[in-house]
Amino acid sequence: MDLSAAGWVLAVAAAVLVGLSKGGLPVVSMLAVPMLALVMSPVAAAGLLLPVYVVSDMFGLWAWRKAYDRRVLAIVAPAAVLGIGLGWATASMVSDRMVGGLVGLIGTLFALNAIIRPRIGGAREARPGPGIFWGTITGFTSFVSHSGGPPWQIYALPLGMDKLVFAGTSTILFAWINAVKLVPYYALGQLSGESLRLAVLLMAPAALAVLAGVRLVRVIPQDKFFRIVTWALLAMSLSLLWKAV
Repeated sequence: MDLSAAGWVLAVAAAVLVGLSKGGLPVVSMLAVPMLALVMSPVAAAGLLLPVYVVSDMFGLWAWRKAYDRRVLAIVAPAAVLGIGLGWATASMVSDRMVGGLVGLIGTLFALNAIIRPRIGGAREARPGPGIFWGTITGFTSFVSHSGGPPWQIYALPLGMDKLVFAGTSTILFAWINAVKLVPYYALGQLSGESLRLAVLLMAPAALAVLAGVRLVRVIPQDKFFRIVTWALLAMSLSLLWKAV
């Protein structure tokens, strides 16, 4: 996995995006795998970044240890494990493009509705049925292509959580998902000694980016924060749709 100078720039940039997402800026990490896919295969990129995700998660867990919604995590986290299991079981049958296209379509419709009618219905209760469904989709898409952000936000954004609670709940959920993913990724041969050595070098910029992300979340006004999240969801969903077609 020898990288050129441009490849190293992209790898460090991808690690920074991962760190920013663990600092509470959701969705931006979805750019990481496509960015690295410019200089290596998407499968290799996903395997390389998973250890970076896991180490960044540790910093994110510490930063957001007091800000999270216990009920939401109790609903979504077990369902995400089911989704990861489905992704593992169907790894050879389901294409990234198919999953990405479906998630992109749903995310686009949700984001457009949120932009056009931002306050309709007010905050919703965290109900188990939708949480189990979207949690399963989140785990599945995260396993397939590290793209669990859109389905998670489709469930979480209407709950009306405070921005700090939203950021903390998101960080804790995906820390759990990434830890569980280590087992099937290793079993499928996506974690190698070579990729782990490279990942170690990317952990420092990722860790620094976590702290920067936490700072940004704390200073951005809440309304603006969720507008950014919604527009980021739209951008990433359109990107997934474009890749699918």
